[in-house]
Amino acid sequence: MVSQFGFGRSFKHRSRCLVALGVINLLLAGQLNAATLVHNVRGYTMNEGQRLGFIGLVYDQGVVTQLITDREELKTVQVDERFDGGGATLLPGLIDAHGHVAGLGDALASVDVTGTTSETAAVQRVVEAAARAPRGSWITGGGWNQVLWADRRFPTRLSLDEQVGDYPVVLRRVDRHAIWVNSAALAAAGIDEHTRDPEGGQILRDAQGKPTGVLVDNAMGLIASAMPAATVRSKRDDLTRAMNYLASLGLTGAHDAGATRLEVEAYDELVADDAMPIRIYAMLRLADPEITELLEQGPRELSSDYFALRSVKISADGALGSRGAALFEDYHDDPGNRGLLLRSATELAEDIRKSASLGYQVNVHAIGDLANARVLDEFAALNKDPAQRALRHRVEHAQILRPQDIDRFESLAVIASVQPTHATSDKNMAGDRLGEARLEGAYAWQSLVESGARLAGGSDFPVEPANPFFGLHAVVTRKDRDGQPLGGWRPEEALTRDQALSLFTEDAAYAGHGDQRFGRLRPGFAADFILVRDDFFRVPADDIWRNEVLATVVGGKLVYGTLAPEED
Repeated sequence: MVSQFGFGRSFKHRSRCLVALGVINLLLAGQLNAATLVHNVRGYTMNEGQRLGFIGLVYDQGVVTQLITDREELKTVQVDERFDGGGATLLPGLIDAHGHVAGLGDALASVDVTGTTSETAAVQRVVEAAARAPRGSWITGGGWNQVLWADRRFPTRLSLDEQVGDYPVVLRRVDRHAIWVNSAALAAAGIDEHTRDPEGGQILRDAQGKPTGVLVDNAMGLIASAMPAATVRSKRDDLTRAMNYLASLGLTGAHDAGATRLEVEAYDELVADDAMPIRIYAMLRLADPEITELLEQGPRELSSDYFALRSVKISADGALGSRGAALFEDYHDDPGNRGLLLRSATELAEDIRKSASLGYQVNVHAIGDLANARVLDEFAALNKDPAQRALRHRVEHAQILRPQDIDRFESLAVIASVQPTHATSDKNMAGDRLGEARLEGAYAWQSLVESGARLAGGSDFPVEPANPFFGLHAVVTRKDRDGQPLGGWRPEEALTRDQALSLFTEDAAYAGHGDQRFGRLRPGFAADFILVRDDFFRVPADDIWRNEVLATVVGGKLVYGTLAPEED
């Protein structure tokens, strides 16, 4: 069984392949300084929305120099190295426009309770982890989703206390907007019935007012402050683990949606050591209390071809699953609750305007329709200045929109950064939370495209699986990976395969100011490409998610899998 993160046999296989790369890269050591041809492929690239096909790719010094489209041309090409693609499909390297890199690295090394069908089953996985943990250490993990459980109720500290009371336990909800903890963790943080809810957060309580063990949004910080402090070394380990895993999935780049000061320092070390396997476009996490000095230093265009730091991440509201998304009207399944705005209107405006004045692209998390409208209002004022429009400000998620707000993205030059697997994961829950009548502007990708808006595709890993073919499948079919619902959920909002590939290549590159260098396979662009087993444009739509990555190349360097040298 493979979990949400792709663990299990598949992940172990990828790990073995990653270990073997040291040998493979020795064989290809001269490749970066030699003209290289990869041929015998079905090649595709998107170019400003148009699909181009080719049978061979030539690159030199890590940059594409030629696309070969006919066999006669192939016979005359002059190169130093030739690799036979074995008839595989060659695509531009995929880019995830919204993920949490350190969070993924941590998740890969912690307790995974994804897919558990009950609170008891989730606790059992924690028990198994505790058996391997030093006494007194903190046990962390995540992936629980009470919506998948029979009673659909939030879990409590009591079930954890009974089985693992000696260890402080912290488990993130699948959307990372709530945590489930036990009494040992509450005690370590000094949280009891007298603790007040922080602004923008909530401590769930029982009938006697005692904390149940679930903390939502800003309340999670109360626990975080009591946990053992992270270090640059631990962050470097998390980032490395995650980036190698992403490369194994066919991702040659990712936008890190909220990097802390420690994580930026860890990235800087990796860049200095030439140890970045993929390209990272980082957003500074404004909620990090240690970020101010780094923020005020201003954007870095590129500290290397592998790391850019020119954007910020701000959160306007919570998530739909934990009823933290800020709505104009009450939750359909929780009358009186309209979610949480994590910042006052004044604070949100100040954060956006300060960051923009320093020259940063501003990327704001907004899920509920109220949060999206508030953020668009701020961008409307900001983008009256052409210099601000040029920064390509973004709304991260843009999940629940009023129909009248859809057209505003194009008119305001604001990018909608969307995560297709959220729709297929949320399809049942969204109707419960909103009621069917309010789904018209929910996960409305085709409506946004038709309005003229620019989109970018991502996954929000580790909230959702990092595998980009899961996202490509979801955006084309509007189905989950079990093929449900049969006709697709709100299928009128699906994208074509051409639109989908653009979403995860050239559109994601544009959203990260990299559209003149990355996201396409054209002369002058980086030689970032992948070889995959199935032809994305020919395989049945329901099977898109099953594709297998055979090789990942970043800047002409093999970072995952194998390439077969052509025999003389």
